[in-house]
Amino acid sequence: MATTEFGRAVRRWRDRVPPEAAGLPAGGLRRAPGLRREELSQLSGISVDYITRLEQGRATHPSEQVVEALARALRLSDAERSHLFRLGGLRSPGPECVPTRLTPGVQRVLDRLTGTPVAVHDATWTLLVANPPYAALMGDPSGWHGHRRNGVWRAFLGHGERVRHTAGSREALRRALVADLRAATARYPDDRRLGRLVADLRRDSDRFAELWDSGITGRHESARKTIDHPRAGAVTLDCDILTLEGSDLHIMVYTAEPGTEDAERLALITTLGIQAPAG
Repeated sequence: MATTEFGRAVRRWRDRVPPEAAGLPAGGLRRAPGLRREELSQLSGISVDYITRLEQGRATHPSEQVVEALARALRLSDAERSHLFRLGGLRSPGPECVPTRLTPGVQRVLDRLTGTPVAVHDATWTLLVANPPYAALMGDPSGWHGHRRNGVWRAFLGHGERVRHTAGSREALRRALVADLRAATARYPDDRRLGRLVADLRRDSDRFAELWDSGITGRHESARKTIDHPRAGAVTLDCDILTLEGSDLHIMVYTAEPGTEDAERLALITTLGIQAPAG
């Protein structure tokens, strides 16, 4: 029964959210004013098939990550979010867990920066949400699942990334991310998802294990990055990282100096949208 009620709640809240409120175009004929399943999939990073099965009561036991992603995409209030967790047979994450909820202020920032690539990560560098310009720049992340959504995992075990690196810059990035992840484990020692991520990284990456065991300290900071875009070519941008105190959210913003060729290329990439193949 809980699963059926879960699906009904998702459908009800999906119908409530107009696409323009979620930063999506509202064009075309629509049978309902709310989000289509495809749009909810784009916003949450959950496949259309799985959303369909959840709504129809054919999928059972959604994970914490799935419920949190749906709550975020559907812009639920705190009370609604807690209710959705209960309907999914889960406890709403407590203070001992890495925060993954977008605050209303962060959501408003995303809503307003419609022409600027912005992504929000949690304290483990797991991608929570990315706006359409970010997807156009870095590759559509809606198909990224599991550990692939984590920036530390991609830095050590990923492939096909669009950011250009030298051997030195890649090593510096890896060292900074390991240090950041170590700091997160100190703040959230009882977070099981974080513990699994570290264990899997230690198992699958010898270099991660070496850096982790060294007790390295530091943090991932803002930098200039060159991105090789498959249609617009190379573009060099400022990547600023803003960390929100109290929720440990990392807001990553890419900008170009006005009037430069990089600014023109970034505008072209934003215009192209997410039609370019994922990187």
